[in-house]
Amino acid sequence: MGLPALEFSDCCLDSPHFRETLKSHEAELDKTNKFIKELIKDGKSLISALKNLSSAKRKFADSLNEFKFQCIGDAETDDEMCIARSLQEFATVLRNLEDERIRMIENASEVLITPLEKFRKEQIGAAKEAKKKYDKETEKYCGVLEKHLNLSSKKKESQLQEADSQVDLVRQHFYEVSLEYVFKVQEVQERKMFEFVEPLLAFLQGLFTFYHHGYELAKDFGDFKTQLTISIQNTRNRFEGTRSEVESLMKKMKENPLEHKTISPYTMEGYLYVQEKRHFGTSWVKHYCTYQRDSKQITMVPFDQKSGGKGGEDESVILKSCTRRKTDSIEKRFCFDVEAVDRPGVITMQALSEEDRRLWMEAMDGREPVYNSNKDSQSEGTAQLDSIGFSIIRKCIHAVETRGINEQGLYRIVGVNSRVQKLLSVLMDPKTASEAETDICAEWEIKTITSALKTYLRMLPGPLMMYQFQRSFIKAAKLENQESRVSEIHSLVHRLPEKNRQMLQLLMNHLANVANNHKQNLMTVANLGVVFGPTLLRPQEETVAAIMDIKFQNIVIEILIENHEKIFNTVPDMPLTNAQLHLSRKKSSDSKPPSCSERPLTLFHTMQSAEKQEQRNSIINSSLESVVSSNANSILNSSSSLQPNMNSSDPDLDVLKPTRPNSLECQQDLLGLCHSF
Repeated sequence: MGLPALEFSDCCLDSPHFRETLKSHEAELDKTNKFIKELIKDGKSLISALKNLSSAKRKFADSLNEFKFQCIGDAETDDEMCIARSLQEFATVLRNLEDERIRMIENASEVLITPLEKFRKEQIGAAKEAKKKYDKETEKYCGVLEKHLNLSSKKKESQLQEADSQVDLVRQHFYEVSLEYVFKVQEVQERKMFEFVEPLLAFLQGLFTFYHHGYELAKDFGDFKTQLTISIQNTRNRFEGTRSEVESLMKKMKENPLEHKTISPYTMEGYLYVQEKRHFGTSWVKHYCTYQRDSKQITMVPFDQKSGGKGGEDESVILKSCTRRKTDSIEKRFCFDVEAVDRPGVITMQALSEEDRRLWMEAMDGREPVYNSNKDSQSEGTAQLDSIGFSIIRKCIHAVETRGINEQGLYRIVGVNSRVQKLLSVLMDPKTASEAETDICAEWEIKTITSALKTYLRMLPGPLMMYQFQRSFIKAAKLENQESRVSEIHSLVHRLPEKNRQMLQLLMNHLANVANNHKQNLMTVANLGVVFGPTLLRPQEETVAAIMDIKFQNIVIEILIENHEKIFNTVPDMPLTNAQLHLSRKKSSDSKPPSCSERPLTLFHTMQSAEKQEQRNSIINSSLESVVSSNANSILNSSSSLQPNMNSSDPDLDVLKPTRPNSLECQQDLLGLCHSF
């Protein structure tokens, strides 16, 4: 089990869970730092030992070279001359080996020791400095906040406003430092995957070139070395892409953190000060509180950020009522009272600000709720999986395959944005869309055409491989067995709506052609996965965890390209016979209509009237019957394992189920799902 991703949105909440996750990352960095220190120490000892061994072997070679055989007589036979010369030949071989060893030793420090020391000092050292700054800002922020919250509400309004502004500045600075520290920690964790392993690989390669049996060892190691070299390069490429994505998300979080909050299972969560009665008065104890509106459960965890530990046991109560505390009834600001069903008395809580109190009261349905008037805005793409969309993609593919299939960096090198937008506007014009599919003038550069293709796919209301299947595809890519990966992805592809699957097949066939010409265009299957993974399988929510899954998105695309003929031209699982198909169609007419969540979700599933829905079902059933009829001979001659199966995940068979909404609730669900796309 790997380390959990550190979400930027958690920096704002600064919850105990976030602190524990951060500790696990810090512990991993400390372990790596200690290991690198020991490795450098052992490496220096090894280099010293190799120098001593080389010196001993050179002395041995000199001894062999100095010894001269003396034969009896004034002449030698050919055999004697060969034997006499053998020691000098041995010495020559040993000196040649030691010359190679000396070159290896001279490079060892630069190849192994220097990069490891550089990584430890520059990367891990920078992370440690960032931690010191983060801890210092944490202590400063908590101190200022506590001092601020202890201000009397009876002070002048101008003084209170000035104090509020000062706290906001300190809070913003602490938030920025927290984001930068989280970014640095995760960057170092990702960097070590190649900057740490690569020097070791280079050092081993030096050893292999020295030993007299190095050829055999290098040959045995060759496959793994090639695989590891490719893996390092791929990891480096993915790192560059992931790092830019994470950095972009961090900048977005800095600019407007409220728009990128993580979807939480709780209605409200955050820090509150809870008033607790003591023998000699009262005290205010800091708690991390969560509230779930459905169950009305409030959970309070006593936690001090400065010490990093709990201050007592967790407590959970069931909310009865919530009332805002009047300012003149208590010296503390931002207070509200909570009554619990399962606890006597009133619990007085202090929020961190007036806005924070408003949000807590709104979540708890307080007596003075203020509803949030912000509405999520979602821009709708103009691209669709219609005839125009297919025409655009076919035109782009045809232009690439006829004019630029061998261009280096195909799909990696992007075109000028203004040119790309201009080309898309031309292609999406209904007047020009009806023209021949090969109608893209030679004046358009290949990089502009490839960028237009990728941009159009990103403009779709949802990714081509759909949000609802995104996690399933990622899960399939994480399977250990390659055959299982292919099988699971094969099944998932046939669960996609027909239009999506047709477009995906068109694209994968094209990318396979691109990969077949990788010697000229340098675009291997792995490189194409890096380019198209985030486009075809983009997540619905932009988080660090989702960005870290980009490497698995790339693997899915690689599998689709390498196995496109099997995945798109064969049906997974066991199909049904004609009799079973007919029986299933008959039963479906009497069955209960499935809910909206049970039907395949497509970009075009928007007809609401019963008349239009029945017309649609009639057309699909007629098409299916014609397909069954045209393939009757092949079905009868094939084995039962090749017959169509009603249990198949193919969405073409799902249409046999009645899909007409029969309730207002189902129609609302369907409209909501369509709106989300």
